Amino acid sequence: MSRSIPTSVVAELLQNFPEWRPQLYFKSSLIALSHAIEDLVLAGQDEEKPLVIASFQKERFYKQEAHRYEKIAKKSDRVFVLAAPETDFKSGTNLYEKIAFMPDDGLAQEWHLVVIGQKYSSCIICKEKTTGIENGTADNSRRFEGIWTFDREVTKKAAEIMLDRILVYRPELEAKITAVKNQYLKEEVKLNTAGSFENNPDPFVQRLIAYLQASQYKLLKANKSLAIKEHKERLINSVTTAIRRSLNPETILEIAVQRLGEALGICRCVVYRCKENDAIATIEHEFLNPKKINRSLLGEKWPLKTNPLFQEVVELRESLTIDDTARDPRIEAIKTKKQESLSNLVEKCSILSWLLVPILYQGKLLGMMELHHCGPAPSTWKEQDVALVDAIATQVGVALIQAEAYANLEELNQQLEALDRTRSNLVAITGHELRTPLSTIQVCLESLAQEPDMSLELRQVMLNTALKDAERMRKLVQDFLTLSRLESGTIQWHPEPVSLFECINLAISHVRANNREKELPKISDRISEELPLALADGEWLTEVIAKLLDNSCKFTSPEGEINIEVESTNRSRRQANGPGNLQITVSDNGKGIEPDRLEKVFDRFYQEEGALRRSAGGTGLGLAICRQIVNGWGGEIWAESSGKNHGSKFHFTVPVFSEIVETKTSLSNGKLAKTTVNSNGHKRTTSKKRKKTKS
Repeated sequence: MSRSIPTSVVAELLQNFPEWRPQLYFKSSLIALSHAIEDLVLAGQDEEKPLVIASFQKERFYKQEAHRYEKIAKKSDRVFVLAAPETDFKSGTNLYEKIAFMPDDGLAQEWHLVVIGQKYSSCIICKEKTTGIENGTADNSRRFEGIWTFDREVTKKAAEIMLDRILVYRPELEAKITAVKNQYLKEEVKLNTAGSFENNPDPFVQRLIAYLQASQYKLLKANKSLAIKEHKERLINSVTTAIRRSLNPETILEIAVQRLGEALGICRCVVYRCKENDAIATIEHEFLNPKKINRSLLGEKWPLKTNPLFQEVVELRESLTIDDTARDPRIEAIKTKKQESLSNLVEKCSILSWLLVPILYQGKLLGMMELHHCGPAPSTWKEQDVALVDAIATQVGVALIQAEAYANLEELNQQLEALDRTRSNLVAITGHELRTPLSTIQVCLESLAQEPDMSLELRQVMLNTALKDAERMRKLVQDFLTLSRLESGTIQWHPEPVSLFECINLAISHVRANNREKELPKISDRISEELPLALADGEWLTEVIAKLLDNSCKFTSPEGEINIEVESTNRSRRQANGPGNLQITVSDNGKGIEPDRLEKVFDRFYQEEGALRRSAGGTGLGLAICRQIVNGWGGEIWAESSGKNHGSKFHFTVPVFSEIVETKTSLSNGKLAKTTVNSNGHKRTTSKKRKKTKS
């Protein structure tokens, strides 16, 4: 047939049933619906011979279901399949009737399935809301609008429309189509004793589709969240890349303020250099949106010492948001105290919403970023926008420090080289340690989703595999977060007297529990319960021991051995007159370390075997985390090894608890009790008669 038919089957059907309202469906839901309806045919008796009409948008979609229609054709000789040809699909009669329509036909944008049997009927008549999968949308997220129903009258009308469309392309089928219409479209409705069609799975399928639709919406919401995060990361990377091209502080600040203002579409963004005790600052860098405000602040003196908001940011070392300056209690309190300078500033600069973000580097204030909404109404600061400005301020702080260190070119080059290695290693680690488990999880979940007949045993294997790799990813992300918190100094330490004997036993238990599925080397601890107490954070001390044990297990064969020893020392490793310490040693007879790499093993992302060809797995963050923890309580950590295949030893120190703790309690017999605790944890209680006091 040379001409196409532009009209829509969906529109034509809705014209005949104006009371019906089209619903939105995702592709994944329609696939489940189609298979459920087709399964009615496949499960039916041979003598039923239902009418089946299926219309695929394109040949490649038809090929995905061709094997099902070969089975359906064995159940009925009244099967019609339509598709837009791409390679070898063409009109003809084989097991069933094939109808090739023109690529610009209205059917090319629609998805139809009509089934009419003696005891059941159902149809899906939908039109895609997008232009197709070429628009970049995920395939299962493609959306269709139309009707899905078990209503027999609607289904018969849909069949009539589709048969007329087939007759246009295949006029030689007129006799067969006429017979089909007489047989299926004019017969009386046959009801069962309950007054409804038999084999109508409507309640079950309704619940199934509702579940699939809800899942798809959740997936789209998650994708939207990921898109926002990706936008944030791209902006941060863009700003970071731009500011690091220059070692001029003024250029860095100008780039940051312009990129940030353009990205957030705010009225005004200013940045200025300042210190904690400065009285005023000069605004030398500004982004101004001329469509929203014309009042520029460039060159103006900005009050700091008399600005309580600035002082609050300095004290808290975090961002400060004001959604509405006219109603904010802090601004109201300032007006009550008659601090007119700030009130005048808000009015003069037309500030309706205010965001102040400090530029910090290792706790040192380098400057301030301020964002102003100036109308026509106040605007609420979104959490993701505040986080974005915080991230950029952090990058600006780093860049400013690098710029100020330009005089020492050699040191700066070493920093840049280290940064490049870290980035390269991060890409390698992410590519290997994240992509591999993600691929495994995806394969397992796809198998579970696409193979409904999979045995329970195999399903359990798939689930166990996915859970195992999900746990692997969780540990990787946890290591990233832990190291980030340690390096940023946000960890709150809680030093207390702790028993090394208990910490070591707990660490060994953790290692064995986390490696139940593989054989570990023999772990021996030569620890006495009479050891002095250590002064450290017990949770982090256990973490260090567990990570050192885990590191030794990775590079020691199951036939090897790992030993843990503790000894008291009055001197630190690098100081001649240090306080008393306990030195913990974790030794193994595994692969060993080259002597020239004993310091590098504590670097982030370092792997002795290389980032892309290691056999033991891991991120290369474990020893870096150990170093940060040990440094946190003022200890030292180092490694010893005679070279490859000669084993290795890891030592670290922790202070001895030597304080005397006293508690006094009044006894009923008029005496006072005093309890002392020495460094070994032993307690001694003494009492004496309480002196009477004059009233």
